[in-house]
Amino acid sequence: MMMVSDDCLVECKIDDDSDEDNGGEEQINTPPPPPEFASKAPTPAPKPPTPPTAPATPTPTCPVNRDPYGINQHLKVEVSDVLAEPATPRSIDQVWLYSVVGFERARIWTYRCLSLLFAVPFAFLCGIFLAVLACLHVWFVVPCIQLSNTFLPCLRSLCLCAVNVFIAPFCTSLALCCSQIAISLSNKDWHPMRDKEAV
Repeated sequence: MMMVSDDCLVECKIDDDSDEDNGGEEQINTPPPPPEFASKAPTPAPKPPTPPTAPATPTPTCPVNRDPYGINQHLKVEVSDVLAEPATPRSIDQVWLYSVVGFERARIWTYRCLSLLFAVPFAFLCGIFLAVLACLHVWFVVPCIQLSNTFLPCLRSLCLCAVNVFIAPFCTSLALCCSQIAISLSNKDWHPMRDKEAV
């Protein structure tokens, strides 16, 4: 048997005057029941687990713009960039037309044949080269820089200690020894030197 605590009990006030005003109709405002007595919604039955599906391999799609960053804008060559005929003299219209068509067809189909031969191997080599650069950058260059940034302050302090202990006293004493040296020239030494400079 479940015991109900006093906190869950709710006091209901019934006003007799309101019954008389409402024509004898009884109106009782009841608060909601405590959580222990509230009806619970039925819990849905658990769904059976679905087996994991293998991720679909992405299929390569041909992009609309093959040069989104414009790194090969200088290769946009038109016929008018190469061939131009003045007003006079002029060739026959069919000659000019076939020349333009031959130029465009030769440029397009030569590029297509060369790209058919070299595009995939060069793209493969570029991918390998970039992968090697990325691997060297991640596993060699950046760790060396980080290690040098870690150990260079220690080496700097060691070098400063070596300079202050060994090199600075030696240089100071050598400077003191050399500071006592004085060179004086007499008039006898000065005149021959001036004569040599004049010659």
